[in-house]
Amino acid sequence: MTAIDHWIIFALLAFIGGNMIREASEEEEENEKETAEFDWRHMLPLAVACSIDAFAVGVSFAFMKVNVWSSVLTIGVTTGAFSAAGLYIGRAFGSRWQQPAQITGGVVLILIGLKVLLEHLGVL
Repeated sequence: MTAIDHWIIFALLAFIGGNMIREASEEEEENEKETAEFDWRHMLPLAVACSIDAFAVGVSFAFMKVNVWSSVLTIGVTTGAFSAAGLYIGRAFGSRWQQPAQITGGVVLILIGLKVLLEHLGVL
C-alpha cells in the first residue's frame, strides 16, 4: 500500500479540488438554487461521525492523567467561540467572497496533493 498511497492521496485531493473549482465556476443561478438541507437523512451521518470522534477523545482521556472537566470546558468554550466567529464571518463575507474562496480552496487542495506526490517520488 505504501507504494501507491501517494497516488491515491493525489487522486483524491485532485478530484475534490477539481470538483470545488468546477462548482465555483458554474452559473450563479445554479448556485443560488442550492440550499443546505438539515433533515435527519443528511444530519444523521454527521452526528454518527461526531459521536465516533467524541468516543475516541473520551477513550484517550481515560488513559491520560488529565482533569476531564477542565478539558471539556476548554474544548466546549473554544469550539463555541470558533463556531460563532465562523458563522459571523461567513455571513459577513460569504456572498461576496464565496466563489473566489471556493476556487482558492480547490487550488490549495490540488497543490497539497501535488506536494505529497512529488515528495514521495523524490522530486522535492
